[in-house]
Amino acid sequence: MKPPHAFITGIAGFAGSFLSEELLAHGYKVSGSVLGRESLKNIKQVLNNINLIKLDIQKPNECTRRIKQLNPDFIFHLAAFSSVGQSFKNETLTYKVNFEGTLNILNAALEVKNLSKLVFTSSADCYGAFKPANKTLTEKQPFNPISPYAVSKTAAELLCNFYVSRYKAPITIARSFNHTGPRQSDNFVVSSFARQIAQIEKKGGEPIIHVGDLSTKRDFSDARDIVTGYRLLAEKGQNGEAYHFSSGKAVTVRQILEMLLKLSDKTIIVKTDNSRLRKNDIPCLKGDNQKARTKLGFLPRYSLNDTLQDTLNYWRETL
Repeated sequence: MKPPHAFITGIAGFAGSFLSEELLAHGYKVSGSVLGRESLKNIKQVLNNINLIKLDIQKPNECTRRIKQLNPDFIFHLAAFSSVGQSFKNETLTYKVNFEGTLNILNAALEVKNLSKLVFTSSADCYGAFKPANKTLTEKQPFNPISPYAVSKTAAELLCNFYVSRYKAPITIARSFNHTGPRQSDNFVVSSFARQIAQIEKKGGEPIIHVGDLSTKRDFSDARDIVTGYRLLAEKGQNGEAYHFSSGKAVTVRQILEMLLKLSDKTIIVKTDNSRLRKNDIPCLKGDNQKARTKLGFLPRYSLNDTLQDTLNYWRETL
C-alpha cells in the first residue's frame, strides 16, 4: 500500500519544518514549497527525505500547475506573512500573501483528484478585541480582528468556508494560539528574548535585554505539539470546522521573560524599548482546546519550561 502524500506550503518555515518531521515519522511521503532563495536551514535534517519545489503562492497559474502535477492526498497550507507586528508596516503584502495566496492554493486544490483534506492554518488573532478580556475562548467566539495580519487570516478563513459550501472542498481549519520553540524567528517575543539572552552570554558586554509590553497574556504552546495537531486534523477533522490548538492556559509575557532569565547564569537588566510597543494589542488570548482533545485526540506533550529551555539552547547553538 503506497504511503499518503502530503504537500506543505511553507515547509522550510518554523512550523513547516516540524510538520515535515511529524509527517515523515508517521509514514507520509512529503513534498513542500519554498520561495526563491529561502533558507533551507530548518529542514536540513530531512532534505534527503522530502521533495521540494519552488513556488510563489502569489502566482495563481503556477500554484495550479505545480500542485495539480504533484497530486497530493493532503495539503497543509502554512505559507504566510506571519508577524502581527510587521504586518502594520507591510499591510498590502500581508493581504496579498495571506488572502490572495490562500485563494490561489484553494483554486489549485480544486484541481487535485481525490484530495482527502486541505488543512488551513489560521490564528487566534482573528478574535481581536473582546470582553471580558481574560475569558477562555471557544471556537464559537465572534471575530473582531485588530491587525492587518488578523484581518488577512479572518478573510482567508471566510474564503475557506465559502469553498466548503460552494465547491464541497475538503477543508478544515486549525485556529492556533501562540506557538514557539526552536527555529522560530526573533520577530516573535519568546525567540527575541532567547536570542538576546544567548547573545549576552556569548559576547558579554552590557547585559541589557530590550522588551516591549510585558503585561499582555498569551496561551503559549510548543510548535512540535501544534504540528501534531495539524496531522490529526488532516486525519480526523471535519470539513468546514475550525479547531483550537492551544494549551488552555495564559501567562504574561513578563512571566515568560522571568522563566528564561532563570535559565541563564548572567545577571541581566530589563529595559523597555518604545519601538517594540504596539498601539493595538490584545490584552489576553487563552483558548479552550476541548474540541481538539475530544474529537481529534490532541494531547500536548511539552511543558512551557521545556519549550523555553529548548528555544534558548537553539539560540545558544545558532549564535
